[in-house]
Amino acid sequence: MRALAVFLIATSLMAPAAAAAPNIIYVMVDDMGPADAGCFGGTHIRTPHLDRMAKEGLLVSNHYSGCTVCAPCRSVLMTGKHMGRTSVRLNTGGVPLLDADVTVAEVLRKAGYATGGFGKWGIGDIGTEGVPEKQGFDEFYGYYHQIHAHKHYPDFLVRNGVKEPIKNSKPDTKLGYAPDMIFGEMKKFIRRAAEDGKPFFAYGPWTPPHGGYNFPHEDPIWDHYKDREGWSGTVKGHAAMTTLVDRHMGELLDLLDELGIAGNTVVFFHSDNGSALTGKQNETIRSSGPLRGQKRSPYEGGVRAPLLVRWKGTIAPARNDVLIASAQDALPTLAELAGATQFVPKDVTGRSYVAAFSGKHPPNWHDYHYWEWGKWDWKRNREVPGGTMQGLRKDNWKIARARNDQPWELYDLAADPGEKRNLAENYPRKVMRLEALVKQARVPMRPQREPEHPEGQRFN
Repeated sequence: MRALAVFLIATSLMAPAAAAAPNIIYVMVDDMGPADAGCFGGTHIRTPHLDRMAKEGLLVSNHYSGCTVCAPCRSVLMTGKHMGRTSVRLNTGGVPLLDADVTVAEVLRKAGYATGGFGKWGIGDIGTEGVPEKQGFDEFYGYYHQIHAHKHYPDFLVRNGVKEPIKNSKPDTKLGYAPDMIFGEMKKFIRRAAEDGKPFFAYGPWTPPHGGYNFPHEDPIWDHYKDREGWSGTVKGHAAMTTLVDRHMGELLDLLDELGIAGNTVVFFHSDNGSALTGKQNETIRSSGPLRGQKRSPYEGGVRAPLLVRWKGTIAPARNDVLIASAQDALPTLAELAGATQFVPKDVTGRSYVAAFSGKHPPNWHDYHYWEWGKWDWKRNREVPGGTMQGLRKDNWKIARARNDQPWELYDLAADPGEKRNLAENYPRKVMRLEALVKQARVPMRPQREPEHPEGQRFN
């Protein structure tokens, strides 16, 4: 991505604190690459609405996911704690949040917000204490176990803990296509909340462009990609689903204008981790751009997730390449917007970046950002010994390793954003200092296992 100076049109800014508590829409899509959208440097996939959102709001290029895989990132986002402290650290899909965990939805509901979630929950299956209706959501529609979310034409979706069968579903058509059904429910929630006149939090952990890469062939989007020479079916599906996400975002922005609430609604958008495309498929559309790696990697291509924020009339068009933020910062940021900071637990590791909306650097900002992911042995139903992937960034220096029984690698991201030159042997003392921060950041993972499921199934 091009390095641009931070710029702000100060004359068009209003002080966020002066407005009434705004509505909040927070969309976190699944496995979208850090360079897929045009506004993030992509050239192969059509994303006109995201590009418009970037032109009308704030783009934070150095924003990161909470983790390099799905479930832990959702835990980081919901709890405001990075991977060394958050509750769910495994990616099996069913390890639940605990009753003791405090989520952003609980914080906002205490401040009087209507709370709705629509998409892939991934941090508590049916019958556990981690289900969204026990974690601050007035309503939730979609998938509870993330492996269930691998099916874009599922037999059922879940509404507030109850399975709703999907009849007449037909792959590669619009019949029973879950991404469209889920998005439709999110729009209904926003309409109802707007009519009620109550501030709302609409959380959209949408499943596209996660595999399987099914897409309705009668949708006009498919025509843009179906005949691309040299593109595999997987790449075509990824591209079509990314453009579908873009269309849904455009419909959301139009809905806010229709309802007359665009000026009092803050819209956030980013991916949960890097692209799942690997090797030649990733290179075909340069999903990771110039960054190394992809999903399931400790490198920038696995954890970089550029952020868009639009607040019509309040946030001026800007690009911020200085602020280094991540999904852990969502909870305190949304709490500040909602006037709910008194409900934020003292032990969150995230910080609010609301100050960045008016061109300022947030006070008391992070000294570093930390990620990890422990791989799971499904045959033995246990964590893989020595299989914890780790990374830590402080300023422009980053250490990373694919396993915690391997030596650290060291990269200067300012000079080497593609992480091609390992400088660990050149700067051993810097590695030691950053490793000390890892030890400071991390507390032992609480006991967590995938819950029991019906025989032959991986979700309830």
